[in-house]
Amino acid sequence: MKLNILVVLIGEKRVIYLKVVVASTEEQENHIAELVDQIFTEIFPKFFPDDKIMELKEQKVLQPQETDQFYNGTLKDAFHIISSLQAVIAVLDLIEDCRHEKEYQEMFERNCQTLNEYGYFFPFSFTQFREAESQVGEFSQFIKPANTWLV
Repeated sequence: MKLNILVVLIGEKRVIYLKVVVASTEEQENHIAELVDQIFTEIFPKFFPDDKIMELKEQKVLQPQETDQFYNGTLKDAFHIISSLQAVIAVLDLIEDCRHEKEYQEMFERNCQTLNEYGYFFPFSFTQFREAESQVGEFSQFIKPANTWLV
């Protein structure tokens, strides 16, 4: 649990406001990292060549910085980040079979905005993915191998 304390001086009286918030769990933090990894290893290789993905890593896409991070590590914040990452993954997985493009676009943009508000830099628009040439079938160094054994 986290405890936020705000002390306000009103004249000679001191007013103390307490707010108790529940901290995110280690499992949630790990799940956020897994979802970010999933975007880089399963989603981005479908839309971008390796050199573009390397550029995105250098730009620190989905890697929040301490200086501009609004994520306070609370249970609520972690939930918002996880659900936004999951929604972005779901929309991008189904983008080629998109029958309700307007709803998908609104959902994508709303969740991208949430990620950016929490400091998870995600500088994409729906149309960038919609218009990207599919890279499916090409080899990528970012795709996780099916197994770790070489035959």
